[in-house]
Amino acid sequence: MSPVGQAAVTVRPAAADHSDLVRRVRAGELGPDPRTQKIAVAFTTSQAVRHEGRSGGYRNEVLSLRLGSAVGSCAVEPGALPAAAIDDCVGADIAALLDHPLAPVRVAALDAYLMHAMPHTPANGAQPWQLPAGDSLTKSRARARGVAGLLPVAPGRTVLVVGVVNSLLEALRARGLVCVPCDLKGGRTEWGEPIRTDALAELDRCDAVLASGMTLGNGTFEPLRAHCARHAKPLVMFAQTGSAVLPRLLGAGVSAVCAEPYPFFWLDGGPGVVHRYTGDGGYALSAQGGTR
Repeated sequence: MSPVGQAAVTVRPAAADHSDLVRRVRAGELGPDPRTQKIAVAFTTSQAVRHEGRSGGYRNEVLSLRLGSAVGSCAVEPGALPAAAIDDCVGADIAALLDHPLAPVRVAALDAYLMHAMPHTPANGAQPWQLPAGDSLTKSRARARGVAGLLPVAPGRTVLVVGVVNSLLEALRARGLVCVPCDLKGGRTEWGEPIRTDALAELDRCDAVLASGMTLGNGTFEPLRAHCARHAKPLVMFAQTGSAVLPRLLGAGVSAVCAEPYPFFWLDGGPGVVHRYTGDGGYALSAQGGTR
């Protein structure tokens, strides 16, 4: 029985890795036959931001696919997504989109399917983390505190941060952690530190990894997951991309996830919520399946 006041957690065998998760979706093991699930709406969201008091800014572009009431998303490099990709998605079924030549389409389709089949609810392992109303920096810092709190490492330890978000670096430093920032774009952090561009080259000197869901779309997630699984290092994911995908890999190299489905915090000034997954309550299973 579940503890009083807590929802029962749905127990499903964990996928061994990303490809195994896709295989299970194709086989209909995690929900309805993906050949019967068609995308009704496809759209992109573009954003440019420079927070008050910050010296630099950045741009985001996200592909989103709607399946029923669920929206799955994958971030892309601004301008990189062909316009025809949206037309490819509308009216197509999930099974077909999982074979699409573009990785962002495949990731968004998988995310939409899993969001539809296993939404972010306590029964599926999600723990809500409230974001206050406020400007974009206020909400960014609130989210960062929720993400940083998932890292099970002591002050003084070194964390590889893949996908540089200055609010996250700020929150990690507040915990006394040493950050190694890494992003394919390179450059420097708000504090002038160089940003590495090869995350895999930095893994051996780090005690834990904090990575963006964007790694799903650019092909760098699986090497990170495999390294952390092999060396028993914590891997915490913060995910707008693949927010419904990454919780299904808890216990298979992923330690915890802060999942943020569309609409993202930067789209609205009102209160919001992200969903934290830690594997508590028997949700995180071994890569071979079975209960913990």
